[in-house]
Amino acid sequence: MASSYSYPELFLAGFIFTLPFLYEKSNVFRYYLKFFLYYSYVLIMCTILLPVVLLYPRDVTNLVVASRFCRYASYIVGIEWEMRGMEHWDNDECYIVISNHQSSLDILGMFEMWPRMKRCTVVAKRPLMFTGAFGFGAWLSGLVFIDRLRTDRARQLMKEATERVKADKTKLWIFPEGTRFNKGSIQPFKKGAFYLAIDSQIPIMPVVFSQYYFLDNESKTFEPGKVVITTLPPISTKGMTRHDLETLSDMTRQQMIEVFNESSKNLVMQRKIAF
Repeated sequence: MASSYSYPELFLAGFIFTLPFLYEKSNVFRYYLKFFLYYSYVLIMCTILLPVVLLYPRDVTNLVVASRFCRYASYIVGIEWEMRGMEHWDNDECYIVISNHQSSLDILGMFEMWPRMKRCTVVAKRPLMFTGAFGFGAWLSGLVFIDRLRTDRARQLMKEATERVKADKTKLWIFPEGTRFNKGSIQPFKKGAFYLAIDSQIPIMPVVFSQYYFLDNESKTFEPGKVVITTLPPISTKGMTRHDLETLSDMTRQQMIEVFNESSKNLVMQRKIAF
């Protein structure tokens, strides 16, 4: 009797049966699969939520709504988040939030924080605005997209964003390292965020993500892991001038480095004990 299955069907069945083996044995397969699932889930959620955020265009509280659904991507990829210092957030105050930047996974940690931060938006690179439903949804949620190659326009957008922050008691989240860096340290800071904080006399709110010890882009490793996100007490800029910029930047970075090293060290020790 001739087989009732076609070659494509047999190939698909064989591929499906090999998935558990590939996931268990191949770091590279697991790495790309987890990022695929992460991006796919967030994109699907953003598409579903577009009609909701369209009701309140450019409203930063749309991010609170989105986070309640998108945060479940952390369970899919196996990341646990621990929040520390959330008592420092005052929803009646505006801040320039300064955070280290290690991976696109940072957004998952922010999804965990948004219900507590309430009114907080983010400065992002302009190309992200053109990533389909995600980019459109982010724009509708009040993200500030800047083109770093157009310096004058970027400065104008940042100035306008800071004015809205003060008027609406919002938080503006900035990654001052400029690029993602997951090598066990915090890179030197660019000065734009500190200019804004001093010129507008808005406090700096440092936020530190512990090292992503479970993620290695070079070896394509992406294991389950835990991240501690620590919010430090706000740093006042009252009375500061641009002459204080270097001192403010260095002081903020040094505080963050100390917390980064301590929280990362503790997680690595816990992992060693567990195994």
